[in-house]
Amino acid sequence: MLRATTLRRLLTLTLLVAGLCGTVASRAAQDGKDTKDEEFFDYDDKEAPAVTIADPLESFNRASFAFNDQLYRIVLKPVARGLRILPEPVRTSFSNFFSNLGAPISAISALLAGEPVNAASELGRFLLNSTAGLLGFFDPATEVGLVKDEEDLGQTMASYGIGHGFYLVVPFYGSSSLRDFTGGLATSALNPVFRNLETGEVIGITAISTEVTISLDKDTYEAFYESAIDPYLFFRSAWVQNREGKINQ
Repeated sequence: MLRATTLRRLLTLTLLVAGLCGTVASRAAQDGKDTKDEEFFDYDDKEAPAVTIADPLESFNRASFAFNDQLYRIVLKPVARGLRILPEPVRTSFSNFFSNLGAPISAISALLAGEPVNAASELGRFLLNSTAGLLGFFDPATEVGLVKDEEDLGQTMASYGIGHGFYLVVPFYGSSSLRDFTGGLATSALNPVFRNLETGEVIGITAISTEVTISLDKDTYEAFYESAIDPYLFFRSAWVQNREGKINQ
C-alpha cells in the first residue's frame, strides 16, 4: 500500500496547475445539485437596494478576470469534462467530501460571529457526515435537518461592521474583496482539517475540489458570460450581491 506521505504528494501534484482556481464559474455550482441561477446571479432584487463596491483597481481586476477566464476555458473546463466520465453520483459524493472538510472552520466562523446555533449545526454536520456519512462522502446531516450554512471569516468580519474595502479579482482565485480575501487566507490557515498539511497539499485539495465542482456545473458560467454586454461588470455585480445575501441571511 502507498504510504500516507506518498498519497499526499500525489494529491499535491494532481491538478496543481489549477492552483486555488476559485473562479466564479466554480462557485456557480452547489454541492452536486443542478445550478440554480438565482443563487449566484439573481442580484436584481427590486425589493432590496442595489449593493455596490468600490473598484479602484479596475484595470488590474479586468486583466485578472481575463486571465482567469482563459484559465477556465483552456485548463479547468477541459479537465472537468474529462471527469464527467465518472457517474454523477460518484462526483457528487466527492463534492460532499470536499464540502465536509470546510465544516469545522464554518462552525468556528459562526461562533466568532455570535451565532452559536449555526455553529452547533455546522459542528453537528461535520461529526455526523464524517461518521455515518463515511468521511463526508454522503450527507445524512441534511436528511435529519442540519442544513449547510457555510460561514467563513469574511462573513465574521462583516458581522463586526467591517466593510468590503474594495473589489479584487485575484489570479487563480477569482472575485473577492479586500475584506473577504483577507478572511479567506485566514480561513485556510485556521482550518483544523488542514493544520497538518503543507501549502502545496492544501492547494492540491482545493484544485481537485474545484474541478469536481465544475464537472457538476451545467455550463452556467459560459451562458452568462456570452449573454452579458460587459462580462466583467456583470460578474462583479453578481458577486457582490450574492456575497451580501450570504452575509445577511
